[in-house]
Amino acid sequence: MGRADARRAQGREARRAARGGVIRRFFTWRKMLGTFFGLCLLVMGAFAALYVYVDVPEANAQAQKQSNVYKYSDGTLLARSNSEVNREIVDIGTVPKGVQHAFVAAENKSFYRDQGVDLKGTTRGLLNTLSGKGKQGGSTITQQYVKNYYLTQDQTVSRKLKELVISLKVDQRMKKDDILAGYLNTVYYGRGASGIQAAAQAYYGVDAKDLDTSQGAYLAALLQAPSQYDWAVASERGKKLVKDRWAYTLNNMVDEGWLDRAERDKMTFPVPDAPKAAPGMDGQTGYLVEAANDEMKRQGITDEMLDAGGWTITLNIDRKRQKQLEKSVDKQLEDQLDRKDSKVDATVQAGATSVDPKTGKVVALYGGVGATEHYISNATRQDYQPASTFKPLVLASALENGSVTQDGDLIGLDTVYDGTSKRPVVGSDTPFAPQNEDDRSYDSPTVRTAMDKSINSVFAQMVVDVTPSAVKKTALDLGVPDKNFPERPAITLGTMNASTWDMAGVYATLDNHGKKVTPTIVKSAEHRDRTMEPVDGVGGQAISRASADTVTQALTDVVDVGSGHEANTSAYDAAGKTGTSENNKAAWFAGYTPELTTVVALYGESTKDGGGQVSLTGTANSGRANGGGFPAKIWADYTLGALGGGSDATFDLEGVERGESSVTESPSVTPSETDEPSETPSEEPETPTESPSETAGEESPPAETPSETPSGDPSESPSATKDPDDGDQPPGERPGSDGLLGQ
Repeated sequence: MGRADARRAQGREARRAARGGVIRRFFTWRKMLGTFFGLCLLVMGAFAALYVYVDVPEANAQAQKQSNVYKYSDGTLLARSNSEVNREIVDIGTVPKGVQHAFVAAENKSFYRDQGVDLKGTTRGLLNTLSGKGKQGGSTITQQYVKNYYLTQDQTVSRKLKELVISLKVDQRMKKDDILAGYLNTVYYGRGASGIQAAAQAYYGVDAKDLDTSQGAYLAALLQAPSQYDWAVASERGKKLVKDRWAYTLNNMVDEGWLDRAERDKMTFPVPDAPKAAPGMDGQTGYLVEAANDEMKRQGITDEMLDAGGWTITLNIDRKRQKQLEKSVDKQLEDQLDRKDSKVDATVQAGATSVDPKTGKVVALYGGVGATEHYISNATRQDYQPASTFKPLVLASALENGSVTQDGDLIGLDTVYDGTSKRPVVGSDTPFAPQNEDDRSYDSPTVRTAMDKSINSVFAQMVVDVTPSAVKKTALDLGVPDKNFPERPAITLGTMNASTWDMAGVYATLDNHGKKVTPTIVKSAEHRDRTMEPVDGVGGQAISRASADTVTQALTDVVDVGSGHEANTSAYDAAGKTGTSENNKAAWFAGYTPELTTVVALYGESTKDGGGQVSLTGTANSGRANGGGFPAKIWADYTLGALGGGSDATFDLEGVERGESSVTESPSVTPSETDEPSETPSEEPETPTESPSETAGEESPPAETPSETPSGDPSESPSATKDPDDGDQPPGERPGSDGLLGQ
């Protein structure tokens, strides 16, 4: 090697030595350890600052959302409210210990021993997030609860750091059981179920409190992959994986001492039920839920309280009787209608309410063709007149007030009246002269006969004898709402407004010997944070037992031989009254047995925008749709089924008031009736008469002078009327003064 090369080599060695000296001076082991500990202190300081800065927040809105659960009286599920989240929060004490332990064994065996966090799992999760691998990585039950209850599902570093800090604080502040409860109630199980109660119903059709350990282990195994592990849709591989995880969960329980090995060995995989669509609000369900919600609001539960969810609401609705009512309406009405091709049939709406007269419980309700098709409940709407179903209340008021006739005779069942059609009432400042059905007159009928035949002229005079104000007071005491309720003679024809719900309460009060019955549909309403006082369905005496029982005696004849004969069978003891409102716009049958009170009504509702009341005449090609027709048939079919084919119970009547009379009743009638005898005791003919009267029926408009009747009140109008099939106003009739029909 030359001298020049040697000098170059020495130079390189010198430079390498110089660089090595510099490295050794700056990167000694001491300096490296110092730097490491400095970084550790920096991280710890940052974490300490984060711990102080991050506080436990309020729960997120999604975690607190719950659905309201509605049940039949026997506890079976009726519906869940249309909430974004299918969740019902339950207390940890209602979840069996074996089920609790299954979730801990599956998700976090050290749950009862750890401090609420898994540092290794969290670090792994952070690294996965930074590297774009998503949500891979483990976490404790406490961390999962914190994520679900306080935070979001976002996969970000900041969220994971907050999760770590909040989990440590939550573990310090809360009991383990409370943390586990929060976890079980917030986690998602698939099938649209959030929380263990919804999951128990979705997969096994039971409440969380009734889950066994094996079922709990399956639900715990689901959490790893709800859609993949749902047995109903899982692939063969998915089924194998979930069975393996189910076994893993149970084996962990054995290891932790929570399950006996022998018991574990006996367990077989609990195949879950096939999924079912969550009960919606279609059919009658929506009407039932609406009625329950309305009752809760009357009891002080606000819309905000209901919308927040979390209520378990058990209705008084008897599932079997509800199905029977729906079946009876279909059989006796809907199957007879041609809603598609008949303009009249398309307007027919049915409503019904059935009540236990001893308790006030609404055991069945029919609101219409379906809550998602016809939004107004025909059971509770109050925009139609109850017509002659009001006449028994006129008698009840006469009895209750000890009223007498114009001749001074005490009013009772045997009291005789003048039954002349269009007879002007005597003793009233407001003239009123209603027409009887078919303009028939009756010679000196008794009150009992007048009720059977629903004679308008008799009850018009009786209202005057009692006074309209006294009749109204009795009606209000019995439960008729004060809606469009003037104190005038025409109220005898039921010119006020009422619903089948209202009238079911009225007739149930008569059925209950005068003791006030208020229909109630909510059996119980439970919530973790508040309570609702249920309605007391039975109150004090609205009228005396003697008055109520006397009316019942009269109404048994209506069913046996009168206008309500379609409701008569030998299978039960029954009382009832028909009613057909003005212009045949509504038809009613209100009746009861000793065990059941039910009111059925048909309403004519226009199919045009804005609705409006229209005539039922021509329904199913049957002429006038009167209360003794479709409503009575529906009532009879339902009552027979609801009573299990019949009943031996009989009315226990006391103190029936016979009354007195100075006149002897004569069975004769006007020649027009004897010449053309009616084929049946039905209240109305199949076709309109040729007379110019509005309905040719039992309840015609009053013959009052226009000057004495306010133009806005249809309850007392001039005698000029129109045929029920004639849609035009006759000459001279005031707008809004439709005549009245009522039997």
